[in-house]
Amino acid sequence: MLRLAGARLLDERDYPAVRSLLAADPVGSCMVAARVEVAGLDPWRLGGELWGTEARRRVGGLQGLCFAGPNLIPLRGNSAALRSFADRALRRPRSCSSLVGPADQVLGLWDELVDEWGPAREVRADQPLMALDDAPAVSPDPAVRRVRPEEIDVYFPAAVAMFREEVGVDPRLGDGGAGYRARVTELIAAGRAFARFEGDEVVFKAEIGAMSGSVGQIQGVWVNPRHRGRGLGAAGTAAVADRLVRGYGRTASLYVNSFNAPALAAYRKVGFRQVGRYATVLF
Repeated sequence: MLRLAGARLLDERDYPAVRSLLAADPVGSCMVAARVEVAGLDPWRLGGELWGTEARRRVGGLQGLCFAGPNLIPLRGNSAALRSFADRALRRPRSCSSLVGPADQVLGLWDELVDEWGPAREVRADQPLMALDDAPAVSPDPAVRRVRPEEIDVYFPAAVAMFREEVGVDPRLGDGGAGYRARVTELIAAGRAFARFEGDEVVFKAEIGAMSGSVGQIQGVWVNPRHRGRGLGAAGTAAVADRLVRGYGRTASLYVNSFNAPALAAYRKVGFRQVGRYATVLF
């Protein structure tokens, strides 16, 4: 009978096995792969811990994988692995703001955690994971460009509005927005925040939140409510996707709530196809 040992903290000796698991699903694992490729497995540099489980007896090697940082991201594992990840997570107070990742993993892990960590503020159980690896089917908006560092004061309110609309809370709570502003500033400095400006107003915005060697994940897509219905969402997303595919040589990816019919329609119009399903548990 195949049995799993408890989850353990992975280290640099596990790097080849971790990279192999991440490469098996490059779109689904982009958020974690982007960190690992830059920082390795050292928790301090990684900004979190990587936990793994491995099979005993005949079948060796890493079988389960979970990232524990600002978000808890289970990427792979059967029910026994998910139980062991939950056991490890419950050894300390919850510090993550969400569970996010492949739906079967997230929902299975949440079943193990809900008695201690529940109730969640919201469970989004069906989020199509989409990808585009060719030129977009919609003409990219030529007015969408990288946000410049000196434009942070104009861009930041739009980022806050997007976050409040998408996540349901104000990212400025607690620290007055210092942490969120620092993250937005970091994305701008890295050339991964994009917007269409009309005068001093942001009418479209999006960011490349994570970028591995093969995939870039688009996040924070938002159209100013006063400018919706003009096709700016599709054309703007096409511009960012085109930058990823033809500019950076990556597959463009994103995930979206299944109930957001306008966004799904826009992404499909751009040429994105569904390649998996994510889920998110928000605290």
